[in-house]
Amino acid sequence: MHTDAERCLRAVRSKDSRFDGWFYTAVVTTGIYCRPSCPVVPPKPGNMTFYPSAAACQRAGFRACKRCRPDASPGSPEWNRRADLTARAMRLIGDGVVDRDGVPGLAARLGYSTRQIERHLLAELGAGPLALARAQRARTARLLIETTPLPMADIAFAAGFSSVRAFNDTVREVYALSPSRLRARHTPGGGQAAPGGALSLRLPFRAPLNPDNLFGHLVATAVPGVEEWRDGAYRRTLRLPYGHGIAALAPRPDHIACRLTLSDPRDLAVAISRCRRMLDLDADPAAVDGQLRADPLLAPLVDGAPGRRVPRTADEAEFAVRAVLGQQVSTAAARTHAARLVIAHGDAVDDPEGGLTHLFPTAEALAGVDPETLAMPRTRRTTLTTLVSRLADGSLALGAGSEWAGTRAALLALPGFGPWTADIIAMRALGDPDAFLPTDLGVRRAAAGLGLPSTPAALTARAAAWRPWRAYAVQYLWATDDHPINFLPE
Repeated sequence: MHTDAERCLRAVRSKDSRFDGWFYTAVVTTGIYCRPSCPVVPPKPGNMTFYPSAAACQRAGFRACKRCRPDASPGSPEWNRRADLTARAMRLIGDGVVDRDGVPGLAARLGYSTRQIERHLLAELGAGPLALARAQRARTARLLIETTPLPMADIAFAAGFSSVRAFNDTVREVYALSPSRLRARHTPGGGQAAPGGALSLRLPFRAPLNPDNLFGHLVATAVPGVEEWRDGAYRRTLRLPYGHGIAALAPRPDHIACRLTLSDPRDLAVAISRCRRMLDLDADPAAVDGQLRADPLLAPLVDGAPGRRVPRTADEAEFAVRAVLGQQVSTAAARTHAARLVIAHGDAVDDPEGGLTHLFPTAEALAGVDPETLAMPRTRRTTLTTLVSRLADGSLALGAGSEWAGTRAALLALPGFGPWTADIIAMRALGDPDAFLPTDLGVRRAAAGLGLPSTPAALTARAAAWRPWRAYAVQYLWATDDHPINFLPE
């Protein structure tokens, strides 16, 4: 979008927050960059230039606006809509791969050379992977500076910097303030220090957001010990690169209230990224609902409760295991099967604030399970053991950087994997916004009630008009039922 100057100018003049994260406005006379909805008086058009990313602005020598805090805006919805190299790289950078494994590690996961990745990111985002990771480190550092009493040296390494000097130089360059001055001028409104070493912050999103099916689905399918609904918040344990954490997420009219308790502060950026991805907070509801509303049979559903998101997951491998456990059984039975695995093979955690007890078991732990101990039909045992062994040995990779079509084909090649299982994993674990479930009983029942074709082939043909947002159409179709997944818990 940043190449369309006229469109960008209209967004800046209208201070339209829907475009936050789509592009950034750099003001050449002041040397700062802003989000489109910045509350200050817009500069003259000749003094504005537009960039596709905060990293590109920083690379060009601009510093972040202190009023609108552009680095805290929702992420670009492009990276959740696409499955090309650039989008996959951006999802992996958001998951901290560059900070942990460097650009060679990013390249290895994507199957491209470092030179190819550099060229693609520079062409589309105006910044390479190191600059993009640096911008994320600066954002994490600011959050820790403003919301925790941690010493600056601890913040530097927790944010991913290799030295205190690099941390100081980056903060001064990006925010035009030293770390100590940034902490001194902070006023409440972003993140806040919370008792017990927890961190409370606000996760922004593009309005509207309908929380009913989003939180309803996560809670109705919650695995005891790993997930729960308590005091108006969805809480779950997180397995993170350096340790573990507990996230509590509660819907608010203009943000998601997020409370994180981490065993290692270096996991902060990854934890935030996974929570945003799980709640689909970087989606563009205007684009999604606009296209679905064009179908006269879907329009009443969209108009009645706009802004539905796709409930996703914080751990792709975990969701794949749970999808197999849920084959041809009720939601309650799937939760029971998963809870047994958690108690037997999950890692125990302490949760003084609630009832969470375990991390979901890793694929490596489940690969060593005796199949005869699994209380399920023999064919499903084979499906589960094959899946976890492939995940454990690395021959099947499920993660933020997965290529959707190739991974779906790899899943369908496994014994016991049909289209429904592969597509529900593509939808909720891989994040494919166009994944569709024409054989799902709830979808077919809703389609018949609306006058849509109910046979899988005919419904798939009709749903071609909903592309590339068929996963969101599924949420609207499911919402016609009175199943608990469609209602925000009391």
